Amino acid sequence: MEIYLTIVARTIFLYFLVLVIFRLMGKREIGELSILDLVVFIMIAEMAVTAIEDTKDPLIHTVIPMVLLMGTQILLAFLSLKNQNIRKLIDGKPTIIIDRGKIDEHAMRTQRYNFDDLMTQLRDKNIKNVGDVEFAILESSGKLSVVEKEKNQKIQPELQMPLIVDGLIREEGLHHLGKTNFWLRQELRKIGYNDIKKISLCSYGKGIFFIDIKDEKK
Repeated sequence: MEIYLTIVARTIFLYFLVLVIFRLMGKREIGELSILDLVVFIMIAEMAVTAIEDTKDPLIHTVIPMVLLMGTQILLAFLSLKNQNIRKLIDGKPTIIIDRGKIDEHAMRTQRYNFDDLMTQLRDKNIKNVGDVEFAILESSGKLSVVEKEKNQKIQPELQMPLIVDGLIREEGLHHLGKTNFWLRQELRKIGYNDIKKISLCSYGKGIFFIDIKDEKK
């Protein structure tokens, strides 16, 4: 019975301790956590779980590392506010994924960010066509910030199906449109695209193709 009471007491104590630590570290949305925040949160959570399970180990052995981590995080956060180089080192820096309507494949490869990620995050923002995007910036938190083109520059508001991604034909997209591989190749040849492997992204909707060529300079 005594061991159960100890576990309950430790759980309640560590709950409030972790709560206080996270409050002192500052308010951040989950999607805006930096790598530093995430590492500290995971380590503190792991320490708390271990301390609850190991009732023989004095709590002070857990409290000291937790407070030390909190102090380190607050210190580095303060330094990053004062020094831009430290901020870039800790948080990283935003990366332009789409620049004036052109996808930057090199930037995507550098960030290990693929076209499926891009399309998913654009759909989350209710953007149906990549061709409607003027700028897209991948923030250090992993969030995608998007600036859309002017209304008169936009493509018709219909969800475009990706037919080619990173030089490979997406058969599911063709199937959805009721089209064939041969039809796609033929249509692309008509508008001057003979080598599919050079196409980073090709989507189609309402009779309009959006095509982005790999590593093409703006």
